Amino acid sequence: MELYENETRIQRALMVGIDTGEYDAEASMSELYELVSSAGAEPVASVMQKRDKPDGATCIGSGRLEEIALFCQENDIDFIVFDTELTPTQIRNIEQATDVRTIDRTMLILDIFAVRARSNEGKLQVELAQLKYLLPRLSGKGKEMSRLGGGVGTRGPGETKLETDKRHIRRRIEALKDELGHMTNRRDQLRSRRKKDGVITVAIVGYTNAGKSTLMNTLTQAGVLSENKLFATLDPTSRALKLPNGVSVMMIDTVGLVRRIPHHLVEAFKSTLEEAALADIILNVCDASSEEYKLHLDVTNSLLKELGCEGRPIINVFNKCDLVGNPLDLPGGKDSVRISAKNGAGIDELLRSVEENLPVRLRHYQLMIPFDKASVIAVLRQAGALQGEEYTADGIRIDAIVEESLWHMVDEYRIQV
Repeated sequence: MELYENETRIQRALMVGIDTGEYDAEASMSELYELVSSAGAEPVASVMQKRDKPDGATCIGSGRLEEIALFCQENDIDFIVFDTELTPTQIRNIEQATDVRTIDRTMLILDIFAVRARSNEGKLQVELAQLKYLLPRLSGKGKEMSRLGGGVGTRGPGETKLETDKRHIRRRIEALKDELGHMTNRRDQLRSRRKKDGVITVAIVGYTNAGKSTLMNTLTQAGVLSENKLFATLDPTSRALKLPNGVSVMMIDTVGLVRRIPHHLVEAFKSTLEEAALADIILNVCDASSEEYKLHLDVTNSLLKELGCEGRPIINVFNKCDLVGNPLDLPGGKDSVRISAKNGAGIDELLRSVEENLPVRLRHYQLMIPFDKASVIAVLRQAGALQGEEYTADGIRIDAIVEESLWHMVDEYRIQV
């Protein structure tokens, strides 16, 4: 676990949830536990209260708030995290009643993003999201401002910019948007170049901690950070992969999703998710060992639909099947594959499924190319179609997987087997 700046021990957190019946509050609280752990803190205990709706002043009832204040004093709690989005007034009232720093689910996620982001673009996206979220929550340079930089929910590239007035913060937001806009243009140019060069892209998407980065590492030896923590990967990683049929594709790893992620948070990281939206094939990875794998698939498919991915080949990849008692109980079908990215089980089947969903038609050729037509071989080599070549007395014998656009060039040299 990580230690925070100016801290000599791991911070202790109390988790608070409100069950209004709108969603599975217990499952959401379990995920909040994982989020707190991923942030490097210690989730000490949780409190759940059933209400028709959150209290406008303190989110929970006054009686329960008194109990929380007492618990925090007796158990040396460093911060309280609510499993819902709090208003500035609610945060202020809860902190006054408990004398304990209070954050909400979104602030916690932003904090993890701030620690995990590695690329320049990822850091800028984190800062933009932090500033946009915290701007309406800043009431001045009083007690609230003095809490900045003190631990969970306050870390990241945006924190030093927050110690100024709102006018400067708004100016910084506009500057970040401009800078990210330039990066988006450069990324669009890269995508256009990929498309022009005929590069086929395969995006790995899915719920956070489903094993996407482990799968990426297994397929391409990419060396992507792979940890049993939520949001271990924030920056898109691209690596080339040559399929068994000889076709090369570009694999892209993307940021993981969670339930109830605020829409503006998705918007802040839309550039990462756009890699999936523009991919030729999408691998929707889920943790088959989770009791909620169906919900996780639905969350991802819903977002993919929102991004306009309908009509694109989507392969449901049930990962961690080595941890499932009976993998046969999982949904099957031609667009579903069961694997274990950790031990490699099912990877061959996954690659075959990717081959079947390629956006180009392929044909296996045995060719005999005359020596004076060696330029044909150069074209096949550039297209990544060559499987093997052998020099003989009659010419160059070629084994190749050829896409439809090149069939006319090689048909006359085909060996009739």
